[in-house]
Amino acid sequence: MTLALEVGRRARVWSAPNPAVGCAIVRDDALLSSGFTHPAGQAHAEVHALSQTSDAAGATVYVTLEPCNHTGRTPPCVDALIDAGIARVVIACIDPDPRVAGKGIERLTAAGIEVVQGVCESEAQQDLSGFFLRLERGWGRVTVKMGASADGRTAMASGESQWVTGVGARSDVQAWRASSDVIMTGSGTVTADDCALTVRQCDNRFDSDDWSRALTAPSLRAVIDSRGITPPLANVVTGDVPTLVFTEDATSLDAAMPSTVTQVKVPANDGGLDLRQVLLALGERGANEILIEAGPTLVGALERQNLIDQWLIYMAPVMLGADARPLHSAHFSSLADAHRYAIVSHDMIGDDLRIIMRPATGD
Repeated sequence: MTLALEVGRRARVWSAPNPAVGCAIVRDDALLSSGFTHPAGQAHAEVHALSQTSDAAGATVYVTLEPCNHTGRTPPCVDALIDAGIARVVIACIDPDPRVAGKGIERLTAAGIEVVQGVCESEAQQDLSGFFLRLERGWGRVTVKMGASADGRTAMASGESQWVTGVGARSDVQAWRASSDVIMTGSGTVTADDCALTVRQCDNRFDSDDWSRALTAPSLRAVIDSRGITPPLANVVTGDVPTLVFTEDATSLDAAMPSTVTQVKVPANDGGLDLRQVLLALGERGANEILIEAGPTLVGALERQNLIDQWLIYMAPVMLGADARPLHSAHFSSLADAHRYAIVSHDMIGDDLRIIMRPATGD
């Protein structure tokens, strides 16, 4: 199952709206094949793994999510497993999709296949968290990426920020971008930095196959623009990658916007756009993983409204001083009001410390 989890993570760059599932097929303690979810309408993990071996009869299948038992864009995976003569299926997680939700297990059991549940369940749930969250609440996992100094500052007071973090951290970010379904920023960051929010191949933890998949399915870009100030020649709206621009008035943007730009109207709330409505709109488009790369205003609004599921912070060994810009602009009147997070990993990426935090549970 550890191998199935590892293989499933390779599907993140292109699987949405489907979950990034991994599968391994074993017989007589020998690995026959492995597979992972392909883009919508193509092979699911089980089918991909089966296609990599000529004979799986009597084998055990390890899969990170319950095989589907319904016909969507592809036939049911349970049928492929039954037809292949699989003897045993080991499943990490039950699929919360109401079209599945135990029905795949029932079908396998009825066909005489032994089913084991809950192996590496917590690891699989975390890997598939974005998909689970989207089904539960309507939008996927929201990850905020920030590059910061050791005293928690992201840029000088003038806005100068290139570069707070090192080459290694910036290369690592490209893997996170590629693994996200949407990369979102605010119009203030667009006008200040003219960011492109594109995925660029570089030397990092991805291999050549990972990059080949990632570049065939580039992440959607999104801009929060309550005032309609995004220029039609801005890097974030030019090129071949589609961009969503969220505005309160869909007629406020420049008519010269490229054809790859889609304007989405959402209501105002809390002094800006209703961010929950923005996230719901992304959920409707099948986004499981949403990466935020923005300035303190948008990040502060997300933090204030408790909409951040994960922080991805690259902390550089430099002090920028009290006048430099903070991570976010949210204000809390007391320590009890502040949101508490748990550090789930901390790794050195070059000279910088990468910290991943998620909402704390319990006391």
